[in-house]
Formats: sequence, structure tokens, C-alpha cells
Amino acid sequence: MARRKGLIAQMLDARKQAKKLQAQAEARWHRELIAEQKRQEAEARREAKQAEAAAKKAEAARLRHQLQEKRLADQAAAKAAREAVQRERTEERRRAADARTKAQEESAVKRLAEREAHARKIAEAEFRTDAISTKVAEYGQLLARRNRRASEYALELAAALSNGGPPAFVERLQHVLAQSRYPEGLTGKAAAHYDPASRELLIEYELPLRDVVPTIVAYRYTTGKGMVAVPRKEPETKKLYGDLLARLTLRTISEAFEATPSELVTGIVFNGYATTKDKATGRAIRPLLMSVGAERDKFAMVQLDEPELDPVLCLRSHLNAIVSPHPYDLEGVRPVVSFDLSKYKFVDEMDVVAGLDSRTDLLTLSPGEFEHLIRRLFESIGMKSWVTQASKDEGVDGVAVNEDPIVGGLCIIQAKRYSKIVGLEAVHALAGVMDHKRAAKGVLVTTSWVGKASRDFAAANGRIEIIEGRNLKHMLKEHLGLDVLIGLERIPPGWDRADLA
Repeated sequence: MARRKGLIAQMLDARKQAKKLQAQAEARWHRELIAEQKRQEAEARREAKQAEAAAKKAEAARLRHQLQEKRLADQAAAKAAREAVQRERTEERRRAADARTKAQEESAVKRLAEREAHARKIAEAEFRTDAISTKVAEYGQLLARRNRRASEYALELAAALSNGGPPAFVERLQHVLAQSRYPEGLTGKAAAHYDPASRELLIEYELPLRDVVPTIVAYRYTTGKGMVAVPRKEPETKKLYGDLLARLTLRTISEAFEATPSELVTGIVFNGYATTKDKATGRAIRPLLMSVGAERDKFAMVQLDEPELDPVLCLRSHLNAIVSPHPYDLEGVRPVVSFDLSKYKFVDEMDVVAGLDSRTDLLTLSPGEFEHLIRRLFESIGMKSWVTQASKDEGVDGVAVNEDPIVGGLCIIQAKRYSKIVGLEAVHALAGVMDHKRAAKGVLVTTSWVGKASRDFAAANGRIEIIEGRNLKHMLKEHLGLDVLIGLERIPPGWDRADLA
């Protein structure tokens, strides 16, 4: 029993011990659990701190990145703004430079246009001056350019007298005198009477009025004053007028003597009148300014081609003419012989146009006649024109001025009365003269034709016009009413027979 009790006690003790151990184990486990929990909590706190620190670091990094991005964006925006400003400034400088360049170009163009306009005006003044000089020179050449073919009509005049008597003789003589070519402004208008008994020819001549003498010596152009006319001194104008009347008188007498047979006409009485209006009364007056009775033999002593010949002195001293002491003032004189020609028909001057019948061949005209024909053509178109002096024309046959303020200007004219092709050198020469004279335009007028090279050159130049024969024929018909022929040896390329006939 005691043993049983002892065993039970042992068992109880063992159980107690086991419980104790279990309690200790549980306490130890509980401590370890608490320690582990604490450790885990501490680890969790540490991890949380680490996570929080990492989060803060990440946030800080994010913020730093944002700040960096913002700084970079701000820098980029600032750079873009600076670049935009720079571009704008550059563009403004470019625009300003372009504006300055454009203004400079416009100013240069304006200055060039002003210089060219100034040069054209100067050239126009030179041409006007040349035209005046040419006109005065032509007056001085009246005797030298008299009709030297008048003697060819002597047989015709003799036949006219034999067949039709004095009226036929006089009519034929007047036609011969009318064929004499005069400068523009002079007429050559005459009436005549023939006395077979005395073998004396009576001529009544219509003298030009004083306005045919240019009262202007020259034209000058300056920017400040524009086109200024330089007046001719009155004594010089009066002297030129008196000299002109004397030359016309000697020329007419000479041509009349040349045209009439010496056995039929031994003397000529010449009376020169000027038809005008009396400013005091407005009535028509006809003062006699020149009257001379010339014998053939005595007149033959006069050397008309002598440059030193003084026409006025010749009339007064050698031929004992009665010359108005003041012809410019239309102071009349008494005639050497009075006669009434009112019953005789006047024959007006035969200018180039009047002398052409409806089917005249242009190639039969003299070069001078052809040039004057072209002058008349340009005048009929509406331009002022002059024929230049042959010896000093520098390759210029005529000058025309279109006074239109927009498209007008000076025009150089070359008149070529050719029967064969006009070479390229003529067009080159025209261009050279245009540049030298600062002309706005050049026109080459010919009875013949030009080649392709000439037409191409004219087209490239842009200021040269070429009028070939067939076009000239049409223009003469349209503007002057002349139906002319062009007697070329062959039909030019591209032309028809109708272009010549």
C-alpha cells in the first residue's frame, strides 16, 4: 500500500514535475513566442522604418526627378524663348535689311530712271538742236542742191513751144521748176509768162514768210529749268531770212535758165512776193521783196557753187536787183518790170508725195527723195520728223519724236532704198547709233527685205522695228494714199508677187 502510495506519490511528483516542466516549457515557449513576437514586431518596425525610409527616399528621388525635369523643362522653355527671340530679332534684322535693300534698289532704279529720263531729255535737246542746225544748213545748201537735171528738159520745152505756143511752153516750164526739191517749209511755188518777141521769161515767185527761219538756236535741258530754248539773236535771224530769199531767187533763175534753150530765153525777170496779212488791218497783202532782171550771159558769170558767194551781194551788185532793205519786216519795193500773172495757173511745189503718181516704182526715187518720203510717212502717222543732213548724219537718215509722255521719245530712222537684201550690219549700226544718241526706238525702213538674223537681233534688242518693202507699200497706201511699185529683181523669200506690184 505504502509502495502503491509511494508509486502514486512518485507518479504525482512525476506528474507535478512534468507539469512543472511543461509549465516551464510553456513559459519558455511563451517567452520565446513573446520574444519572437517582439523580434518580429521589431523586425516589422525595422522593415516599416526601412520601407518608410525607402518610401521617403523614393519620394525624395521622385521630387528631385520632378524638380530636375521641371528645371530641364524650364531651361528648355527658356532656351526656346531665347531662340524665338533670337529668331524674331534675326527676322526683324532680315526684314529691315530686305527693306533697306528694296529701298536702295528702288532708289537706284529711281535714280537710273531719272538719269535715263535726263539723258533722253538731253538727247532730245540735242536732236532738236541738230534739227535746227540741219534746217539752217539745208538753207545754206539751196544753191548747191539745185536741180542739176533741169537742162535735160530743154528739148521738151522747145517742142512744147512749137506744138502749143507760149502757154504750153510756160506750163511745161512750171512743171520742171516744180520738180526741184526744197527743204521742209519751202514751197517753190511759181507762175510764169513767156514773151517770144523779146525772148524774155517773166517769173512770179511766192517767197516763204519769215517764220521758216528758226528763231531758236538750240535747246538745252537742265534738271532745274527743264527744256529751255536758246533764242537766236534778231539781227542773225533777219540776216538768215534775207540770205534765204536771195538763194531762192538765184536758184529759181538758174534752174529756169538751165531748163530753157538759150535761143528761146535770153533774159529772166524775177519778182518775189510774200503773201501775208497786214496786222494793222487784217487784210491780205502781198509785198514785193525781190525783183531782178537777169540776162543769161551775165548770170552765167555767177559761180553758184562757190562757198564764198554772198547771194545778197550778188543780186544787188552784180545783177542790179531791187532787194527789200528790210525783208524780215516785209518792207516792199517797186518791181523792175510789172506784169499780171493772175490769168496764169500756179503750179504748187512738187514735193515727194505730190510728185509720185499712183504706180511709181520706189526704186526710181533718189536716196534723198526716198528719205523725204519716209519723213512724210512718219508725219502722217502722227510723229514730228526731220531728214538729217546727208554729210553729217552719223548713220542717221531721219529723226522722229513721239511726244506721248508715256510711250513717246526719240526715234532714229534709217531709210534703205535697196534692191537686194539689207545686211545684218545695217541693223547692228542702227543699234549702235541708238545707244550713242540715247534714242528710245529705232526703225529701219527698206524697199527690200532683211534676213532671219536681222529679225532675231531686232527682236532681242526690243527697241528696233524693221519695215520691209511689202509693209512699207501697205503703209504708204494706208497713210499717204500712194499705190506704189517696188521693182525688185526677184521675189524675196516668203513674199508674193502682189507684194511688189
